[in-house]
Amino acid sequence: MADSETQAMPAEPPAGGAARRPHGGRDLTKGAIASTLLIFALPTLGTNILQSLNGSINAIWVGRFLGENALAATSNANLVLFLMLAAVFGFGLAATIMIGQNMGRRDIEAARRAMGTAVGLFAIASIVISIAGYWASPAILHLLATPADAAALAQAYLRVIFIALPPLFVMTVITMGMRGTGDSMTPFLIMILNVLLDSGLNPVFIRGLAGAPRLGIGGAATATAIAAYVSLFVLIVVIYARDLTVRLRGRELRWLIPDPALLKVILVKGIPIGLQMFVISFAGLALMGLINHAGVDVVAAYGVTLQLWTYIQMPALAIGAAVSAMAAQNIGAQLWDRVDAVTRWGIIVNLLITAALILLVTLVDRPVLALFLGGDSLALPIARHIHLVASWSFLMFGITMVIFGTVRANGSVIAPLVILFIAMFPVRLGAVFALRPFIGTEAFWWTMPLSSLASMLMSLGYYRAGGWRTLHMRTVSPREAAKQAAA
Repeated sequence: MADSETQAMPAEPPAGGAARRPHGGRDLTKGAIASTLLIFALPTLGTNILQSLNGSINAIWVGRFLGENALAATSNANLVLFLMLAAVFGFGLAATIMIGQNMGRRDIEAARRAMGTAVGLFAIASIVISIAGYWASPAILHLLATPADAAALAQAYLRVIFIALPPLFVMTVITMGMRGTGDSMTPFLIMILNVLLDSGLNPVFIRGLAGAPRLGIGGAATATAIAAYVSLFVLIVVIYARDLTVRLRGRELRWLIPDPALLKVILVKGIPIGLQMFVISFAGLALMGLINHAGVDVVAAYGVTLQLWTYIQMPALAIGAAVSAMAAQNIGAQLWDRVDAVTRWGIIVNLLITAALILLVTLVDRPVLALFLGGDSLALPIARHIHLVASWSFLMFGITMVIFGTVRANGSVIAPLVILFIAMFPVRLGAVFALRPFIGTEAFWWTMPLSSLASMLMSLGYYRAGGWRTLHMRTVSPREAAKQAAA
């Protein structure tokens, strides 16, 4: 590769922000940290919001046009999709961190090699999973104990979702890799396109509008598939039209064949990250199973409160992802003082935004909750009480996400997994069983801040005293190997 493609970044960034890279993205090793963090995190936050809104809009189309059985069917099928994308998230984040560290070292070739291995891996894996999942859909839904009334609908929906899996997997990996280069805006714009297509085409194919075939519940999945394939195509066009860092040309295309050394790092680091998502999911399912015995009003109240919390937790997730990408680049550049500063500002920005959001939702919680429950619902005061007791725990959750973002940026993935497991199972679920005989259903809500406090304290302790700074996710590139051999 020509030396011009691995040249050092500009010595001075534009005032108040990070430097632009020669091939798109941002140099996150320079510039004012707070403003750079916000500029980078806001598009990621917008992407998360759009994903949630897309799911809500599609649920409205299915529920209004096809009824409760169809809505139950999509819920079961989407659970399968969520679990698969959770696994992709782990591997994608591992690739993101590798790309970020290489960008911090100004080694664009190594960043592209990591991107090629990740894309090649998931292109192959997604095709295999898509074919296997299509034929195994009935068995998967049976394993989930899908209600009999919804099973046939869920199968029709899930099979089309498996057809949509390859572009969804590849697009997820590419956009996560782009964030490693400092580009969070392009993934956000692609998500806008995806949501407009998916939510817009849902009623078209469900009802057979404008001459389209009337596909019922399969139409909802068809809209998702079309949106995924079109969005991936547009993303690839944009990458090459703008000559972005992650693009591969000519002989570089051979890097789509997974490199064993890079593949090992992605798998070893990605599996624990993906397992963190499973720990959270399984803990949530276990808690829901316990709450289901508390009566329909309590279950309904908790369900709609989760709808509010979906949005309250988004700043923490977006800022945590931004901190991870920024920390990775600065670790690659060996700017450890800046890594600590990124972490501090991540915590400060998260606390300010999350606190403001919690306050806003608390002030308007009654009319918002009434949209779901109705103003006279017996579940409404229960939902408001749950929110008041537990919502402030997201402040501590946000601190944990920032710490996890930093330590994962240097390859520490086991400690966050262990911390989450302890906080979710021995602490939270253990406390529920211990306290429920004394305070009843209140145990469900008060143990949430308790588990958040435990995870925050453990993560802060690990950040200060753990050995995460001595770890690494680095593999030696051919360029570095040649230099070492010549030395």
